[in-house]
Amino acid sequence: MVEVKGASFQVSTGWAAISERLNDSIKALPGLKKVVLVETYQGVIHEELIANLSTGLKYDRFINASDYMYSEEEIKKLVFPDVTDDRIFGFLTRLSIEDYLDSDKVKEIKAALETITEGVILIYGSGASLLYSKPDLLVYADMARWEIQLRMRKHLVDNLGLKNKHTTDWMLLYKQGYFVDWRVCDKLKKTLFERIDFLLDTTKIGEPKLVEGAAIRAGMKQAINRPFSVVPFFDPGPWGGQWMKEVCNLDPSAPNYAWCFNCVPEENSLLLKFGDDIIEIPSINLVFMHPKELLGELVYERFGDEFPIRFDFLDTMNGGHLSLQVHPLTEYIQEKFGMQYTQDESYYMMETGDDTIVYLGLKEGVNPELMIAELEAAQKDTKSFDAEKHVQTWPMKKHDHVLIPAGTIHCSGKNSMVLEISATPYIFTFKLWDWGRLGMDGKPRPINIEHGKKVIQWDRTTQWTRDNLINQVQTVGQGEGWIEERTGLHELEFIETRRHWFTKKVDHHTNGGVHVICLVEGDEVIVESPGNIFEPFIVHYAEVFIVPAAIGAYTIRPFGSAGDQRCATLKGYVRV
Repeated sequence: MVEVKGASFQVSTGWAAISERLNDSIKALPGLKKVVLVETYQGVIHEELIANLSTGLKYDRFINASDYMYSEEEIKKLVFPDVTDDRIFGFLTRLSIEDYLDSDKVKEIKAALETITEGVILIYGSGASLLYSKPDLLVYADMARWEIQLRMRKHLVDNLGLKNKHTTDWMLLYKQGYFVDWRVCDKLKKTLFERIDFLLDTTKIGEPKLVEGAAIRAGMKQAINRPFSVVPFFDPGPWGGQWMKEVCNLDPSAPNYAWCFNCVPEENSLLLKFGDDIIEIPSINLVFMHPKELLGELVYERFGDEFPIRFDFLDTMNGGHLSLQVHPLTEYIQEKFGMQYTQDESYYMMETGDDTIVYLGLKEGVNPELMIAELEAAQKDTKSFDAEKHVQTWPMKKHDHVLIPAGTIHCSGKNSMVLEISATPYIFTFKLWDWGRLGMDGKPRPINIEHGKKVIQWDRTTQWTRDNLINQVQTVGQGEGWIEERTGLHELEFIETRRHWFTKKVDHHTNGGVHVICLVEGDEVIVESPGNIFEPFIVHYAEVFIVPAAIGAYTIRPFGSAGDQRCATLKGYVRV
């Protein structure tokens, strides 16, 4: 959470207060004609917003941008090359919101609006800002992707320009959101953010909040000058475990928690606190608005306004194996899906059991044709797949670190708590075998043998894996009370990881690039600025935080209950 200091900003909570504030703002506008735009991100619940804005705001004409879009059939044809007929994968779209709007209808309404000389005109919806380019008041209703995904699972929201929320398979809604809708909405959002007069936060259904756009912009400027964490999201899974329930103080009645997405700015939220009020925004907004300050000049030049590092947890303690899988090579992901870089990753062992193993790499003498044939036979339910016949297994202990460059077959076994450090394209996992189980929705999880067999690197066998991927730890520095180790990643991967063991203060420097850090040993540490650029930031065990490139120098030391404990942090950053 970022506590926004300095200027006084007012948060209006509830539809009555929001309507009153907007009505007062509209009344104060000069002139007889007043145009108010409410631009919406995909995933807001239009029924809620329209019902409450229609009854609460004082206006003379209401225009819904969806009425000026092409028909649903035309939009389906428009997006099909990117959506495809695959359940999971599509192609990153190059479409813009303009492509959804019927140019003849837009021309007609623009002309009609020019003839109006007085009254309040309310234009609402995705693409509203294209119907009138210079509104008197601009409200933006934003939404983070994790909340959208939850709404899709409950069939509460449609894809952009469609009425399809009751689609039986919610994964189809998510796929179209990932490959098309969010790209389209983000492209428009970037052009509007500096002009937004008010941001409308409807993340919690029935609990809307409104704050000045200037407040959000001020909050983001403060966020890039201090360490911060995004809002973690915990999710169950068919292989999920029990470790996070206790350590992260989660609902003990839940069947399991498989994932914790605790540093995925594309999907997570960022909390901005104004006095006693909290506004939730997509954390990707910070990447869009301040990419150079957050990422650093060189990282920005390489990745643009994308956050390239992902930290998340995979909990299989008292659970099951992850799916046996492989990630695409860079050339393959570019050609097939339009993504510019691939999902290289690693597993850092936060906790293990006596029998914890990782499946990683292939066995010496593996027969590719036989292995693929047995995978395909298992997929047809003729027999189970004997993974250990083909794939090498490795015993794991706490603090082991295994590296997984794209093209390497892998999965974590049961009874492990993994900190997964990877590049951001997290959706591109080719599952080869899922141990014959169903997903949480009772349906078979998608298996992608056809994709997988084209990217498996068959020469990554036992000896190569041992020499290149298992605990490649090197001491690179030490001083009084601290040791710094390089733990990876592999030279084929662009992320570097450094582990610090320490009982005293450790000096760090961003060196012009963003850092992502997890406390992997010790109860509590404090992050401080030698130049008092930011207030001290306290971090607890297993928490992940981001250090923007703009910060430069910072220190980390044991704090509070950690006392004289030996603590450890694992830091990821982009090699430049």
